Amino acid sequence: MAKLDEPLRNLLGDKTAKVLAAGLDLRTAGDLLRHYPRRYAQRGDLTDLAGLQDGEHVTVMAEVTKVQGRSISKAPGYLLEVTVTDGRGDLKLTFFGRKGSYRAEKELSPGTRGLFSGKVTSYRPRGGRVQRQLTHPEFRPVKGAAAGVEAKEFAEEIIPIYPATKGLESWKIEDCVALVLDALDLGPDPMPELTLKRHGFIDLADALRGIHRPRDWAELDRARRRLKWDEAFILQIALAQRRLAAGALPATARPRIEGGLLDAFDAALPFTLTQGQLDVGAEIAEDLSLQHPMHRLLQGDVGAGKTIIALRAMLQVVDGGGQAVLLAPTEVLAQQHHRSITGMLGPLAQAGQIGGAEHATRVVLLTGSQGAKARRESLLEAASGAAGIVVGTHALLEEHVQFADLGLVVVDEQHRFGVEQRDALREKVNGGRPHVLVMTATPIPRTVAMTVFGDLETSTLSQLPAGRAEIRTHVVPPERPAFLARTWERIREEAAQGRRTYIVCPRIGAQEGDEEGLPAPADEEGARRAPLAVLDLLPLLEDELLRGLRIGVLHGRLHPDEKEAVMRRFAGGELDVLLATTVIEVGVDVPEATVMVIMDAERFGVSQLHQLRGRVGRGSLPGLCLLVTDAEAESRARERLDAVAATTDGFALSRLDLQQRREGDVLGATQAGRASSLRLLTLLKDEDLIRAAREEATVLVDADPELEGSPGLAAELAALLDEERAGYLEKT
Repeated sequence: MAKLDEPLRNLLGDKTAKVLAAGLDLRTAGDLLRHYPRRYAQRGDLTDLAGLQDGEHVTVMAEVTKVQGRSISKAPGYLLEVTVTDGRGDLKLTFFGRKGSYRAEKELSPGTRGLFSGKVTSYRPRGGRVQRQLTHPEFRPVKGAAAGVEAKEFAEEIIPIYPATKGLESWKIEDCVALVLDALDLGPDPMPELTLKRHGFIDLADALRGIHRPRDWAELDRARRRLKWDEAFILQIALAQRRLAAGALPATARPRIEGGLLDAFDAALPFTLTQGQLDVGAEIAEDLSLQHPMHRLLQGDVGAGKTIIALRAMLQVVDGGGQAVLLAPTEVLAQQHHRSITGMLGPLAQAGQIGGAEHATRVVLLTGSQGAKARRESLLEAASGAAGIVVGTHALLEEHVQFADLGLVVVDEQHRFGVEQRDALREKVNGGRPHVLVMTATPIPRTVAMTVFGDLETSTLSQLPAGRAEIRTHVVPPERPAFLARTWERIREEAAQGRRTYIVCPRIGAQEGDEEGLPAPADEEGARRAPLAVLDLLPLLEDELLRGLRIGVLHGRLHPDEKEAVMRRFAGGELDVLLATTVIEVGVDVPEATVMVIMDAERFGVSQLHQLRGRVGRGSLPGLCLLVTDAEAESRARERLDAVAATTDGFALSRLDLQQRREGDVLGATQAGRASSLRLLTLLKDEDLIRAAREEATVLVDADPELEGSPGLAAELAALLDEERAGYLEKT
């Protein structure tokens, strides 16, 4: 009898095991049994052929309507076309050559139902409409009801459809699964008996059989519920152990000190903090006063005031004798943060200077492209402790960057930094760990996943400060060319009133590899041509579309001094238009900027679009965001753009982003090219189950941190947390 760790070669033979390993990375019985069906069909139901996508490897159930063979002039001289239908649309099955079509001609005839598996492609017959096809598909006819079997029972039999690849059709995987299930002996269920009874779960063996061989939909639902619980619970145990270990780590307490920099800063603020800012500030202040490290996510929509919350936390640490670091993903954003923090602090940032406050500190900037003299000065002030606040980019992570007493690390837009990079900064603390605050304006799927799965304590700013202007968003589609013409007119009108415009392109120029943080298009509709580039659009704007306006250019290839100069000119009103890549995605703050035009908007993710939109409407003037696209109406790309245009709620958009992109692997395996550890669990649909698993796991780990009383769970956890994933958790 087989256990889950039994090599497949022992159960299926070397040849089949090699095919499964090479095609789907399945090597053990457990790997195969957790290669769950993608969907299920019934013999009486046909697959909706309208939903097929070009390039997708599919398995469909359809009915043959026509079989036609004919000679052709090109080799191999014979073509067999089989037309199948779902009752609404058609799909062509194409077989070339007598040998290749022999079995199809023999086994497929009008009225035959079957499973057909292959890669979807499209062609357009002369004068006809686009036709989808499978070329030389594998197939398995679905026979009629056997003698003695009721027709209704036969028609309702559930057929699993597995994720498959060429040479590994769904029904071949089904046959392999059946052999392994028949040989399976799991032994004791790894889940505690009380847990199973409390939640009404079936045992693991029944769940595995129920998901691969469901007798009815109710059995399938019970199986999925149990297996989802296992995914959530094992992961929550890992996170509960991580939280328990983090609570035992030492950190220097930095309680609030009366009469310090923070009190002076609050007294000088020219505006009143929102209640939400005060509440979140109190949460962070309490965390900083503890002797174990804070690890908190601060999420707030664009413009909610996250930076001032972070600054107040940094001042509390400086009051306590420590230093704070603000890590930004780009030099443009680091420079922006340095300017804004220095400006907000005023005399409080001028320690040792004429006009500086009595208890002032210093704020220094450290980036990779600083001049040698400025860099030496920043390094010295960080190492000596003269600088209470250090703002920088990845340059802060270099080995020779040292701090006198690093107490707080603030990471802006934390998804831009890898685990190893964040870990390198934390290691610059002697004899303990710093407090960590990570910030994001639109939680990307991984961030949302970490939040709900409980890896971070979470603070949310849902209230925008008073006086923030409305931002309206409109799609500029290809079928309305007048809208694009009106876009250029509107930019001129804004410039005439002394207002400014951003125009964002997905690329810098024609050179390969010049895309700055640009994801691949979300679907095929966005890939019909090369994306627009800044350097290609610039002459068209200067010579024709916006002739006479003052246009500046900003992108990643510019020297930092040039970037700084361009931003200063734009902020100061010397430029009407800033033509840029996504280097202006976060943090750039120009209150007079009122229009954001995003070219090829379908090539950006939901979060990027929302971040870019947040660069306008930052003062009292209303903002306008125009999403220029070539994506066709009714396409998935247009649906995504319409959704962005319909709401300015970043949290609603993060859920949309998550629906489209899934969670990734919260243990980091996806970043390393590994399959996700979450196969059935979905964040948005299973939040209640995840919360219940977190509560159960926390109680269990608090009582038995090493799972000595639950050896089955310990084994499951060890299988999930291989060396690579364990290292990821340790660093996060």
